[in-house]
Amino acid sequence: MQRSVFSVTRSVSCSRTHIQTRNASSYNPMNWLRQKLSAERREKESKEELSAAKQEAKEEGQLSLFEQSKSVVQASEHTPAKNLTTSAAVKRSKKPQAVSHKYSTTYFKISPRKLNMLGNQIAGKPIDYAILQMQFSEKRASKRIMNMLATAKDHAQRYKHLDMTKLVVAEAWVNKGRVLKRIEPKGRGRTGIRKHKQAKMHVVLKEGRTIEEQRAKERAYKLKRIISAAAVREDKPLRNPGAMWAW
Repeated sequence: MQRSVFSVTRSVSCSRTHIQTRNASSYNPMNWLRQKLSAERREKESKEELSAAKQEAKEEGQLSLFEQSKSVVQASEHTPAKNLTTSAAVKRSKKPQAVSHKYSTTYFKISPRKLNMLGNQIAGKPIDYAILQMQFSEKRASKRIMNMLATAKDHAQRYKHLDMTKLVVAEAWVNKGRVLKRIEPKGRGRTGIRKHKQAKMHVVLKEGRTIEEQRAKERAYKLKRIISAAAVREDKPLRNPGAMWAW
C-alpha cells in the first residue's frame, strides 16, 4: 500500500514538471507583447467610449451632481487669475497701502538716557543720513542702531513696498527695560548696589522729503523773505507779546 501511494505521488510530480518544462519551451515573448498591447488598446477604447458618453450626457443635461461639480472645478482651474472676481481678490484689492513701518531693537545693556541721545540725533532725518550719522558716531551703541536702521529700511521696502529713496525717520523713542541689581563691594567691609540698566529704541519710517528737497525748500523760503539788499520780511507772528513796551 505504501509503495502504491509513493508511486502515485511520484507520477503526479513528474507530470507537473513535464507540463512546466513544456510550457517553458513553448513560451514566446511576442505573444505576451501582443496580449499586453491589445489589453491597453481595449482600455483606451473603453476610456474614449466613457468620455463620449459623458459628453452626450452633458449636452442632454443628465450629468450627476458629482460630475457637475467636478467640471466646475476644472473650469475654474483653467481660467486665468485675472478673470477671477472672488471675494478674496476684491478684499486684497481694497487693502490700503501702508504709509509707515515700525521697527525696534531688542533690550540691551545701556542707559536709557544715553540711548535717547542717539534717538534725538536721528529723529526727523532721512534714513540714509541717519545711517551715516550712526556709522561715524563715537557712541558704543551706534553700531547696533545703524544695523537696526538698515534692517528697518530693507523691511519697509520689501514688506510695505515703500519708496526707499524717500524714507525718513519720522519718530524715534526709547523704552526702559529691567534693571539688574548686583552687589558692589566697597572699602571697610561695606557693600553697595550696582544697577545694570537696559533699554530699547523704536523707530517709525515714513515717506518724506529727501535732503535735496529739504534744502531746496529752505532756499526758496529764504529767497522769499528778501525784499531788498538791507531789508528782510518776517512772516513769523508774534508769540506771547509783553503787557507793555520793553523800555
